[in-house]
Amino acid sequence: MSKKAIVWFRQDLRLKDNPALFHAVEEGYQVIPLYILDDVTSGVRPMGGASRWWLHYSLESLMRDLPLLLKKGKAEDILLKLVEEENVDAVFWNRCYEPFAIHRDTSIKESLQNKVNVQSFNGALIAEPWEIKTGSGDFYKVYTPFWKNLKSKVIPPHPLPAPHPDIAKTKIVSDKLQDMNLLPKHPNWAEGFQKNWTPGESGAVDKLLAFMQDGLLSYKGRRDLMGLQGTSRLSAHLHFGEISPRQIWHAVKAFVVREGVEESEVNIEQFLKEVAWREFAHHLIYHVEDFEKKPFREAFSAFPWVQDEKALQAWQKGQTGFPIVDAAMRQLWQTGWMHNRARMIVASFLTKHLLIHWREGEKWFWDTLVDADLANNVAGWQWVAGCGADAAPYFRIFNPVLQSKKFDASGDYIREFVPELSKLTNAQIHAPYELPKEVLENAGIVLGKTYPNPIIDLKKGRDRALNAYKKMKK
Repeated sequence: MSKKAIVWFRQDLRLKDNPALFHAVEEGYQVIPLYILDDVTSGVRPMGGASRWWLHYSLESLMRDLPLLLKKGKAEDILLKLVEEENVDAVFWNRCYEPFAIHRDTSIKESLQNKVNVQSFNGALIAEPWEIKTGSGDFYKVYTPFWKNLKSKVIPPHPLPAPHPDIAKTKIVSDKLQDMNLLPKHPNWAEGFQKNWTPGESGAVDKLLAFMQDGLLSYKGRRDLMGLQGTSRLSAHLHFGEISPRQIWHAVKAFVVREGVEESEVNIEQFLKEVAWREFAHHLIYHVEDFEKKPFREAFSAFPWVQDEKALQAWQKGQTGFPIVDAAMRQLWQTGWMHNRARMIVASFLTKHLLIHWREGEKWFWDTLVDADLANNVAGWQWVAGCGADAAPYFRIFNPVLQSKKFDASGDYIREFVPELSKLTNAQIHAPYELPKEVLENAGIVLGKTYPNPIIDLKKGRDRALNAYKKMKK
């Protein structure tokens, strides 16, 4: 009788370079490919709405190549039941690193290991969080030495080929994808997502190839320019595991050889550093207890955050009166994604000019980003707020108008997402509240009606933030 193994898919929705699937096939098992939507296990943070939209189409894509068994509920209960009912011999999965996932997976492994062969693999990172250590054996708290260690000492394994699994026959009836209720009901707030994204493994590969062809060798100079397609836009594909960082790493190395450029070329180096920043975020969330809840720098536990629901809602809706902030927040709502430079600008505005807790911003991003990744999201917010590992100094407060003039000089990004300002010139569009009334009228703008007045004075907001920081330090 053939041996049977459940391959439990999670954040690894691909066939190529999928260690759990590859090793199950290599070891001669018939495979039961399984995906569980688990919103009920204690400690699990359910995915936000935008991530659920992506997950629906990513699963749909994978199911064209693999007869996934879909289930909804507590992962441990479902796995134990399947193992028993189907006389399963082994369970394989690729590791996740969020605290709730580690706790859940440890419990499942303990429940199963006396019954079946249980194996887990690294399918999500270049190096495991416990493999990168300082000279003293501690974990890294500063990014640059982490990057240097990773670059110089870690040689990522070559990606594994896609296997050809022998699919086991089961009596278990799969849930229907549409019954998992991952897509929005009416109104369809995700209407704009479809034209911007192609979830799934083939979409991820196409995105990487297009970026290497058209964007990689100009990456460093263009990545901060918000009106351009200067970044890879691979973040959601990486989060859902439609492509692995090993695949990206080796694809870039092959590109270097093929194009005859130096690996140390500034654009190549900068892009690989961004891939490694994701590794650093996972390194932190693995090693730092309650990283997703508490400030890494303990002094910030005493920071005098304010509760301002009206200001928070204006920020969420892109109605702050500062065009670059509003453009970014509307891009997020319309496309499920936001340019990285824009993420820093809006996070600085929320946590510093408005003094609203970084966790409020992190929660909003969690629900609205298609690439919402707990490690990346928390590390990014803590970094901008000044309370994270290797964080920007708190007194580094982005002026949104200056950021706008520097990184959207033409105003193209603002015009795309704040069309009510589109008739203003390149010089005028960054701060409409500074313009004479007749200039605004000629552009069809009435502040407070067609476009909001600023919700805060930038200088007063900056001074208030610096005073709050001083009080915290006392």
